[in-house]
Amino acid sequence: QVQLVESGGGLVQAGGSLRLSCAASGSIFSINTMGWYRRAPGKQRELVATITSGSSANYADSVKVRFTISRDNAKNTVTLQMNSLKPEDTGVYYCHAAVARQYAGSYYNHWGQGTQVTVSS
Repeated sequence: QVQLVESGGGLVQAGGSLRLSCAASGSIFSINTMGWYRRAPGKQRELVATITSGSSANYADSVKVRFTISRDNAKNTVTLQMNSLKPEDTGVYYCHAAVARQYAGSYYNHWGQGTQVTVSS
């Protein structure tokens, strides 16, 4: 059993910053890619940023110059530093991890429950 727990969401004014964190726990042998996705009001869920086990990151164009994703493999955590926030960044942010529970096991997608980020104008 794998659990992803997010923290750090909240309300912030435009131009401000938030840091989201996600900790994976449970039956974890290894974690491949981790990432953050978000769902804005009235819109589909979209990728925000992902990071490989080797810390190779990729970002949505809309956040590339403002957000930074990082991870700590020893702690099974992933962090999203969000700077220069805009109202359009508002939404529910979900942590994702591809987790193998045993040696030579398949990687399965796991999702956190989501954390609300609200950016006021």
